[in-house]
Amino acid sequence: MVQYFQSILKDLPDKRTGKNKRYQMSDAALSAFSIFFTQSPSFLAHQRSMAHSKGHNNAQSLFGVHQIPSDNHIRDLLDEIEPTLVFPVFTKIFKALENGKHLSKFRSFKNNLLIALDGTEYFCSNEIHCEHCSSRTFKNGTTQYFHTVVTPVIVCSSNSQVIPLIPEFVVPQDGYQKQDCENAAAKRWIQKYAKQYASLGITILGDDLYCHQPLCELLLQEKLNFILVCRAKSHKKLYEWLEGMPLNTFSVKHWKGKIYEIYTYRYVNQIPLRNSEDALLVNWCELTITRSDGTLIYKNTFATNHRITDINVEEIVSDGRSRWKIENENNNTLKTKGYNLEHNFGHGKTHLSSLLATFNILAFLFHTLLDIIDEKYQFIRQHLPTRKTFFDDLRALTRYLYFDSRESLLNFMIHGLELEFHPNTS
Repeated sequence: MVQYFQSILKDLPDKRTGKNKRYQMSDAALSAFSIFFTQSPSFLAHQRSMAHSKGHNNAQSLFGVHQIPSDNHIRDLLDEIEPTLVFPVFTKIFKALENGKHLSKFRSFKNNLLIALDGTEYFCSNEIHCEHCSSRTFKNGTTQYFHTVVTPVIVCSSNSQVIPLIPEFVVPQDGYQKQDCENAAAKRWIQKYAKQYASLGITILGDDLYCHQPLCELLLQEKLNFILVCRAKSHKKLYEWLEGMPLNTFSVKHWKGKIYEIYTYRYVNQIPLRNSEDALLVNWCELTITRSDGTLIYKNTFATNHRITDINVEEIVSDGRSRWKIENENNNTLKTKGYNLEHNFGHGKTHLSSLLATFNILAFLFHTLLDIIDEKYQFIRQHLPTRKTFFDDLRALTRYLYFDSRESLLNFMIHGLELEFHPNTS
């Protein structure tokens, strides 16, 4: 997989026209990627120092960087590279997981894969901006520039891992005067990639922003299922219908130590999503969780195309609630667990900001891939107390020691744990 990634980067277009091409485009791209993979903003500085003192470095042996460009040179070389040029790597990794039968652990209701969609902001400034920035103007006249991306992710209520898919950036679209938005970006993603995934059995998850007829109709047209948060505030007509209808209702008690929680489900099938003659009919359900003393713990409602029954409502609601994983296990991980998605590693004038965000998401995907298929990587992560400890060790080791391959790095870490590693030979 690493070799495929490197081959993609070797074919990146080069804007330089002169003879001074000391650094390859792949050197710039792999150097940038190495920062996100190691979660070390100082990684390249340490490797330049190691190359000077020892004649070799980990950027070369672990990532295939022939020569390390300066940070400014990396930014300049990559600024005009569109993120779409590295999107095939996402597809390649997904296919590897599919062919290796690893996606079976992510299957859910009706044996579907759950793909959660959500937008997240990864750059914001009152001064720095580029031609692809979105903007908002406040009442005091201040203009703020920002970048947003829709991050589709495979989630599962019974699996702590998530699998990032190709992102869709919120950027000004050719031929449109209106500013781009998350909803439009989500529709583009569906139109681009639905055919790639539909045959696998897919249920799309999303918050209330996505629970509107045009997007729901698009999902059904593309043969995708959906379970979407459905709020009363934005679906007034639907909730008017609910007031006059008999709802299927039942409760389940779950013991939590000395107290119990009551899960109350309500649902109805075939109800209009909006107030129009051509309204799409959807199936609606609600979960309310209260403690035995009456304290409200949780309440949420969903619209879905899956027909709801007493037998499956719990599973449908559980899948709908899995949407939170895109925030906690993906977006928040990218922002707060060492990847520093919101940090301005370089904004550029054209594509640099979105390309670096793509590399950051890819680094997370590579770590997920290793955590699923690489036994030595799994062994190390399982025997270290936290994710932070793993990356602290990785940064320290690659700063002071040279490793001629990723295998030797993993072997060194396993030896340092003073535990015996037994590969699975089954």
